[in-house]
Amino acid sequence: MTRTVVSFIQNGYFLLLTFATGLFYFCFYLVALTLGLSLSFTVAGVPLITRILRTTYAFLQFERIQTKIYTDITTELYVKPINTDASIWLQARKELLNRRNWIAIGWLMLKLPVGILSLISAALLYITPLAMIATPLLFPFSNYYFMGVLVDTVIKSILVSASGVVFTMVSYRLTNSLTRMLGGYTRLMIKSVNR
Repeated sequence: MTRTVVSFIQNGYFLLLTFATGLFYFCFYLVALTLGLSLSFTVAGVPLITRILRTTYAFLQFERIQTKIYTDITTELYVKPINTDASIWLQARKELLNRRNWIAIGWLMLKLPVGILSLISAALLYITPLAMIATPLLFPFSNYYFMGVLVDTVIKSILVSASGVVFTMVSYRLTNSLTRMLGGYTRLMIKSVNR
């Protein structure tokens, strides 16, 4: 029972972390690439874009580790290209023409819509059962409706609370499968970048 509860809470953390990282990746790359491209006409823009493109390796490794910790899904390694001792401009050209960087940025930015869906799912699958279970405590203080029916007696509130317990069990299964799907997203992302 304890393992099930810990797994349920860990899946919730992973769903919320998916939203947070997706929002971060989207904002980071949107701002950084916009700034780098707008400064590309100056000397500072090209090295800035080069540094931005090099962050994809660190972020993909973070995604791998996060997926392994929370879902126990092993993904293949992301192979980092070897940097040579060429000049900054040749390294910048190599980074800019490397399609793996651009594919990785696309996948990482696409994590925002996936994260929004996981945030909505986490809210529905975690808050709704708790509100249903707490119905016997809440119904005397406010007009509490469940599926269009006013909950105004102790019997009705206990029935709603019991259905909340059942919904918690269903919610556990749904969050477990959703977490596995998000782990599969990371696996697919790294496979796509490694091609």
